[in-house]
Amino acid sequence: MRAWLNCLCFNFWVWLLFLLCLSPNFRGILEGKASPTSSPRIKPSYSFGRAFLGLDKCNACIGTSICKKFFKEEIRFDSWLSSHLKLPPNYLPCYSGNYTDDTKSWRPVEISRLMTKYQHDQSDKRICISLTFAKTCSIERALWKTERFQKWLKAKRLTLDLVQGLSTPLLRCPSQRLLDRIVRRYAEVADAGSIFMDHFSDRDKLRLLYTLSVNTHPIILQIFPEAEGWPFPKYLGSCGRLIVNTNTRPLKEFYSVSLDVAADLVLQLLATINFMTNNDLNYYFYFTHVDADTFGVFTNGYLFIRDASRLGIIDLQEGTALMEHQQEHTDIFSCLAMDCQSVFPSCNSIKHTQSLVMVCKEILPKLLKDKFLLSIQEEIDSALAICADSSLAQKEVISAAQKLVEILKPFQPCHSHFAYRYPDCKYNAK
Repeated sequence: MRAWLNCLCFNFWVWLLFLLCLSPNFRGILEGKASPTSSPRIKPSYSFGRAFLGLDKCNACIGTSICKKFFKEEIRFDSWLSSHLKLPPNYLPCYSGNYTDDTKSWRPVEISRLMTKYQHDQSDKRICISLTFAKTCSIERALWKTERFQKWLKAKRLTLDLVQGLSTPLLRCPSQRLLDRIVRRYAEVADAGSIFMDHFSDRDKLRLLYTLSVNTHPIILQIFPEAEGWPFPKYLGSCGRLIVNTNTRPLKEFYSVSLDVAADLVLQLLATINFMTNNDLNYYFYFTHVDADTFGVFTNGYLFIRDASRLGIIDLQEGTALMEHQQEHTDIFSCLAMDCQSVFPSCNSIKHTQSLVMVCKEILPKLLKDKFLLSIQEEIDSALAICADSSLAQKEVISAAQKLVEILKPFQPCHSHFAYRYPDCKYNAK
């Protein structure tokens, strides 16, 4: 009897040892590795919900070119640097973040949505009700069945009839040359260098159509890149309904700066407006609206256009297809944005000084207010009043802007503080 009990106990311990060996924690101890459950320095797990990124709505989204960096934690929200280590609220329109290519050096980026989460939700609801008569639906499937997208599926080239009726400013007065540029430089597909869409999958076409319908800011960043001298932030990619570009400070943060910085920013702003109306590609860029967030400043002091969503383009070289009968071609894609009911002027009524007048009225007074001696301030205020008057002849408005440049030029110092033009200005002075 005792022999039988000893055998039973021996077998019990053998089986217990066998089961322990199967345990990953036990194997880790044997191999000299700390158990994940016992380590106080566990790396937190970040969970990107598909809903937060907007991937659950793809391919009614912007793209997926930068998703891997999000999931590999090579793009991090600033909130990840806090003790809570959690994703920021999903209702914000934009977020500050950090981006790396080597996991060692990080640089600041801006992560933003085409619309706020609420606006996206309202837009999605409108799609479902209009196309399926239900409050919720598969957004992609609903848009896929539309007459417009069925035409896109069959198209080999992006032509004027395919964008007719879209309400975004970029496509109010399009030319075939502009549409070809969009296809050639669309960064969410492999670059084929072709004006034909043979290398576009059906899903690529839906993403492009959706972006062109909602907000063309990322498209403008792609087709007029910073690397070629255009005054826009660099487009780094998109994931779902979030886009990532180089980080900036909005111009409104500079309203109370010193006299020399204000003079420099105003001169840059006037030069930018002039460049957008007179450039080698013969595209005339005009704003339909400007506010405190339209422009931004890089860390080196260089000013650029931070929000390109309100930019329209007229092709001075090829001419523009006048979209005078937009209402005859409207559909669900004509009203995916919240402000889709906005009335835009006809293409041939847009003045060459439209953007200049807006900037002189809305931005420059806030930068130049009460910063100069009384006599100089009066000259500046007088020139601003003329420059901001849309009822005056274009020649008068341009002359007033040139007068501002003459007044402010002596206040633009050559100093290392203005890194974007130093030491070039020192060399030019010599």
